[in-house]
Amino acid sequence: MALMEISYLGHSSFRIRTKTGVVVTDPFSSEMVGLKFPRVEADIVTVSHQHKDHNQASAVDGEPMVISLPGEYEIKGISFFGYASFHDESQGAERGENTIFVIEAEGLRVCHLGDLGATPAAKVMEEIIGVDVLMVPVGGKYTIDAKEAIELVNQIEPSYVLPMHYKTVAMTDLADLESFLSEMGAEKAEKLDKLTVTKDKLPEETKVVVLERKS
Repeated sequence: MALMEISYLGHSSFRIRTKTGVVVTDPFSSEMVGLKFPRVEADIVTVSHQHKDHNQASAVDGEPMVISLPGEYEIKGISFFGYASFHDESQGAERGENTIFVIEAEGLRVCHLGDLGATPAAKVMEEIIGVDVLMVPVGGKYTIDAKEAIELVNQIEPSYVLPMHYKTVAMTDLADLESFLSEMGAEKAEKLDKLTVTKDKLPEETKVVVLERKS
């Protein structure tokens, strides 16, 4: 049975393991985030934008291919679709551009929103509505906040929601995870060490999963 295994490395970084390869999203600077970036090896690294809490590809072991720009890519049997978006509500004037990635493998579609700061353009929304897994920033300040994240979740209607980019020891100006869970009405969101996803066992209603950070 084709399956995908997702674990959380912290901040906006996840490890996605498929039958043919391993992807790491937005590896971060431990100093900046205040969490130790774990030892992890990957075949592909996606970088949503060039800020140090998202672009530390050199921290990932192996010799991964790095994807950091909009476009279509296929590496090790995994398809990547990068869509241009903005890191702020001023069309990038404050914090620049951001790339949303949709990752397709094992018959599943995973969307990593990066440091999204404003609702994506309509043509981008058309591409991400109905994804199976949505990785969404919820901490506000530099990205959309909890309320905006929930509005996006309601529009996209994913099977799973994985919150990211919330308050840490060093990133104290971000809202905490509980604020999002409370607004979402998901205080009892399932907490897992890793999420195993198969196409034939997706939940009928959107499910929020909090992944415990892999250390």
